Amino acid sequence: QTTDEAVNKLTTHLFKKYQTVEDYANASLPELESDLHSIGLYRNKAKNIKDMAETLQTRFNGVIPAPHKELIPLPGVGRKTANVVMGDTLKKPEGIVVDTHVKRLSNRIGFVKGDNPIIIERELMKIVAQEDWFKYPNLLINHGRARCMARKPDCIHCEVLEYCNFAKKATKIWLSREKEV
Repeated sequence: QTTDEAVNKLTTHLFKKYQTVEDYANASLPELESDLHSIGLYRNKAKNIKDMAETLQTRFNGVIPAPHKELIPLPGVGRKTANVVMGDTLKKPEGIVVDTHVKRLSNRIGFVKGDNPIIIERELMKIVAQEDWFKYPNLLINHGRARCMARKPDCIHCEVLEYCNFAKKATKIWLSREKEV
């Protein structure tokens, strides 16, 4: 598990060094591990990247498969990664990326209830327009960083205050405290 900042820093180096699927497939596992050493679970990630690149070469002629269902079984790829690839790389979103931020904020605001990413994704797909499926997680992530931090949300300045279940509860608490004073 790694922060977005650490991954972004690492990918800058990786994308310069490895520019094709073939580059990843031909890299030695120890070399990939060394390149990924700065992030958590780097050995497992290196193995998955190498295995995925080899699978892309042998099964898909080095091309990322477009059907969502063909991406998910690739080594190291699950629903979340497949949704990122479909939306960002292929510009064909087939689902909503549900990471920890999307899960936390979608629950906090009141769009969903639960912890299961697959159920959360299904529920969000009912209320978010399909053309916004790829934008929605990025909007929530940015909102979570700017306003709705996990430990200390800034409800007073929140842009979605009127829609937010958490803020409604917090406002009631603040008002009751003001009455006591």
